[in-house]
Amino acid sequence: MIRIDASRCTGCRCCEAACAFHHTGSGGRLLSRIRVVNLYELGVDAPVVCQQCEDRYCLACPTESLSLGSLGQVVVSPTLCSECGACTRSCPIGAIESVEGIAFVCDLCGGDPRCVPACTQGAIAFAPGVGGAMSLAPFKPGSERLSPSHKRARFVRALGESVRAAWGASRG
Repeated sequence: MIRIDASRCTGCRCCEAACAFHHTGSGGRLLSRIRVVNLYELGVDAPVVCQQCEDRYCLACPTESLSLGSLGQVVVSPTLCSECGACTRSCPIGAIESVEGIAFVCDLCGGDPRCVPACTQGAIAFAPGVGGAMSLAPFKPGSERLSPSHKRARFVRALGESVRAAWGASRG
């Protein structure tokens, strides 16, 4: 699974470019499966990517176009996808987004996530089989009515508040 350390992210978006280029040959950030959120008011930047969560809300796809791969990643079958948006609505952190009718979600690049080496600050790490999957249940209430970008901002705000609390505690 991909682990994020929001205290190390600078908001450079190199992870987005690496992801988009690997999957599409283009560096356009809208084609990325990882999205950096900048919360200037908190002074926090952090990438949002599928957490391979224990809840797996996205697998409630009515056409069963989403399944789990051998690494625990979400696999999208574009031929089964009806573009209904259920997966986008069900992910409480906005890690799935429809781009030109295709659900974009992290597929772990087949076990070699390109975002990890692209992050020169060490804010992104790949740790397959290490630790348990996190629950996104705290983010679920009210998330269905939010856009993916608002869900990502809410998730990063929670990460940022814990980073700021830890920083404040270390300062005395």
